Amino acid sequence: MRVKICGITKVEQGIAIARLGAQSLGFICVPASPRYVSPETIRLIVEQLPENVDRIGVFANSTIDNICQVVAESNLTGVQLHGDETAEYCDRLREFLPGIETIKALRVKTSETLDTAAVYATHVDTLLLDAYHPEQLGGTGKTLDWQMLAEFRPSCPWLLAGGLRPDNVLSAIASLSDNNFSGVDLSSGVEIAPGDKDLTKVAKLFEQLKKTNKG
Repeated sequence: MRVKICGITKVEQGIAIARLGAQSLGFICVPASPRYVSPETIRLIVEQLPENVDRIGVFANSTIDNICQVVAESNLTGVQLHGDETAEYCDRLREFLPGIETIKALRVKTSETLDTAAVYATHVDTLLLDAYHPEQLGGTGKTLDWQMLAEFRPSCPWLLAGGLRPDNVLSAIASLSDNNFSGVDLSSGVEIAPGDKDLTKVAKLFEQLKKTNKG
């Protein structure tokens, strides 16, 4: 199962989290976020990561030019869109960044959000479902209604986010369909403070995941 730890800001923490077993690291490229990290710092971190670790930049309502520039400067392997980007925008971005994974994040408020997600599934490589918050784009610590996702079967892989922690991740996984659920995304659930990861919590997360046949 794919495990993505998002909101990495420190070189030593990024390296340690990759060693603990994370397949993907997320870097917030939204300047207003308390977890924002500069392209220069991202580059310092990713240069020391194993080649098989995905390096995902998280953007929200950014220009395609800016995303392409940050991808090049930071040596990213993927882009996560966490704003109001349209399906057409996703198509254009993929044209500019062939070979770069495109992830579209949606904040699930009602079942209608899942209908929207199904539309995006043919325009991106991966979906990410996060909890809805009226003011924050992510990293809120809020969970979404996992039971609502039991029949969610998009045509592409998808990650579950939103308030996941070492002590609730197994319950979340057990609630989901086996179809093409491909992994989990954690940020605030393994933090001391925004952007400062708790390596003890990260280690506990992987201990928990070993209890499933998905780990």
